[in-house]
Order: sequence, then C-alpha cells, then structure tokens
Amino acid sequence: MRKLRNNIFYGADFILILLFLILVVLGLLNIFSVSSTSAQFDALSLSSRFGTQLLWVGISIPTVIIIFFLEAKIFERFATLTYVFILIVLAGLFVFGKNINGATSWYSFGSFNLQPSEIAKAITALTVSKILSENYFDLRKLHYQWQIFLIVLIPAILISLQPDPGSALVYAAFFFVFYREGLPWYYIFFGLLAILLFVTTLLFGKIPMLISLLVFLILASFYLYFIKKRKFSRFGGGLFIILLFSSMFILSVDYIVTNVFEQRHRDRFMVILGQTTDTKGIGYNTNQSVLTIGSGGFTGKGFMFGDRTKGKFVPEQDTDYIFSTIGEEWGFLGSSLVILIFTAFLLRILVLAERQKNKFSRIYGYSVASIFFLHFTINIGMVIGVLPTIGIPLPFFSGGGSAFLGFTILLFIFVKLDANKVYEW
Repeated sequence: MRKLRNNIFYGADFILILLFLILVVLGLLNIFSVSSTSAQFDALSLSSRFGTQLLWVGISIPTVIIIFFLEAKIFERFATLTYVFILIVLAGLFVFGKNINGATSWYSFGSFNLQPSEIAKAITALTVSKILSENYFDLRKLHYQWQIFLIVLIPAILISLQPDPGSALVYAAFFFVFYREGLPWYYIFFGLLAILLFVTTLLFGKIPMLISLLVFLILASFYLYFIKKRKFSRFGGGLFIILLFSSMFILSVDYIVTNVFEQRHRDRFMVILGQTTDTKGIGYNTNQSVLTIGSGGFTGKGFMFGDRTKGKFVPEQDTDYIFSTIGEEWGFLGSSLVILIFTAFLLRILVLAERQKNKFSRIYGYSVASIFFLHFTINIGMVIGVLPTIGIPLPFFSGGGSAFLGFTILLFIFVKLDANKVYEW
C-alpha cells in the first residue's frame, strides 16, 4: 500500500481521463484546421490560435500534477477561503480589468490575458459542495435555500455586470445539483414556467398571455372542483400563487428585455423566435454556421478541406462556433461521434459521482457534470441555430486559454477526489 500511495495517480479513473484526452486532441485538430486558413500560419507561433491553445494545454499539464500532489481534504478545507478570494478577484476587474469585445472580463499580464470567471466555476462548485455536505444543512428549509442561492448568485451577478451574461448563465447549472440534494420540485417548476412565459410573451404579447393564463386557471379550477371533486380550499391557494407569479412575470418581460438585455441580445432573441429575419446583421453568425454545418453533408468534406472554413465565412469559428468546423469537415457522422463522446464523458462523471462514499465528493461530481452539460448543450444549440448566441464555449474545443484551464481544473479536482475514495477520507 505504501508504494501505491507514492503513486500520485493511483486510483485515478483512466476511462474519464481517456475521454478527456480524446476531446482535447479533437479540439486541437479543429483549431488547427481553422487557424491554418491564415497565409502566415505557424503552428507553434503564439500569434496563431492553435499555437496559443497548445501553450495552454501545456500549462494545464503541471496544473493537473499539482492537483494530484495535493491532499484531497484540502479542496474541502479551503473552499470558503478560495471563494472569498475569487469574489475579490472578480470585483477587482471593474478597477484593473481589461476590456475586450465590450466586456471587462480579463486581467492582462503582458501578452497573456486571464479570465477569472472561468476559474470561478470550479471554486463555486467546491464551496457549494462544502456547504451542502454539512450535516445540518437541509435544502427543504427556506433559510438554507436562500443561503445556497446567494453563494451562486453573487459570482453570477459580478460576472453579468462585466457584462458577460453567457458565463453568468452557466451558474444556473447548480440548480440541477440543488434538486438532486433535496431542493423542492416547485423551484424547478417555476423556473421552467418562467422560461415558457418569457418566450411566449415575446411571441404573442402581454395581453393575449394574461387572457390565456386566466382561461387556463379557470379550466383547471373547473376540472379539479367538478371532475376530481376536490375542495377549493385544497387547490385554490396554489392556483392563486401561480396566477400571481405568472402575471407579475408576464408584466415584467418588457422591462427585462429593455433594461437587462443589450440591443444585440434583444435582436438575437427576435431572430431565434422568428420575429425578425436578419441573415446579414445580428443573425449573420448563426446563419453562416448553419449553412457551414449543412454543407458537410453525411460524411463531411475531409479534414482541412472545408471551403467555407477556409473562406472564413463564420466569425469566431475558432471559439464559440468551432462546432461548425466539425459539421463541415467531418459531416453528420463526425458530428454525431463528437456528441457521443461528450455524452459518454458526462455519463462517466455521473457514474463516478454516484459511487462516491463522501458526500462532498458526490456533490462536487454532480456540479462538474452539470456545468459541462450546460456548456455542451447551449453551445451546440447556439451553433445549429436553436438557441441565441450568448458566448458560451464548447469545452476542450473552443479556443481560449482561460476556458481550457478552467475546465481542466474543474474536471481534475473531481478526478483527484474520486481517486481518493480508495483510501479513508
């Protein structure tokens, strides 16, 4: 056993690590293909996206080794301290941050830029796991619910103010974890109801929605009272709360759209909902992405033979829209393979999370899976045109050093915690 303990990687799940390595290699291949469209392309030059990404992959290797050298207990013990630290770092962006593409989300160190919001996901996940794993903490009680909500909302608000609504949206992933750990079902219900009301109000307007809501509740009351023979006192209060919540939310949609979202976000919503056709303006990226994916057909045009990729038809194709390169060059088969690998990656994390003997490790595993799931689904939905563009990267594929490092840290802390289950906690 002593020899095994001297091997820092003993107990690490090599299936999960193998899936990670496959995703990284596939990501690098696609970034290489996009980067090679430049006439002055030099694979090892830091002036190219591929060269920069390769450097960050190299930086991630010693980071992983450091994670494995650390005792697993450290991640739980210092979770709160690192959470306070990352909040200070996020707040410091408003004074010392560098503005890139309209968002003050980066610290600049010479030629390197670091986006702390990418690291904040892992730190928030550790803090959430530490709090929820406490024996006294009960998510069925309201005051505990608001405590854990604040832990997630504070970094999300700081990030949204940069403004970076895409990265802030990722924090919604923690509600999957909360539900798994005992959060009452009605929070999920009201969350889904809010999304439905928001979209339908944009489509049909406030007055038709309020009338439809009233008609629905009258019919529901009629069904429960006359058909199911239930007393009004048993369901009337619940229906009234739904009516009040829904009406207030419908009336606030205009304010949210006008004052919370920027014009570019409003335009993207209108394009996605079919209220506006704009293939040359705000909808240009999405339209070109869909055309590029469709041009790949069933088998694709071949690696580095994507003419639309070579022609740079899709803006930000090496970052948020990297999946369009996969669609064009690898076709439906290649795209399906990537989706299947991601699915296997997510399922493996969930399987390992369920096997954890320690509550902290289990909750952290579910947090990791939820964050990756949200990134994966929103990015691909955005690229194929079913969701608005909000700037969420595809893990291990999209170019960006901070994102790659953040995803690696997020994953390998869990790999370390999982490896530690072979010993006593």
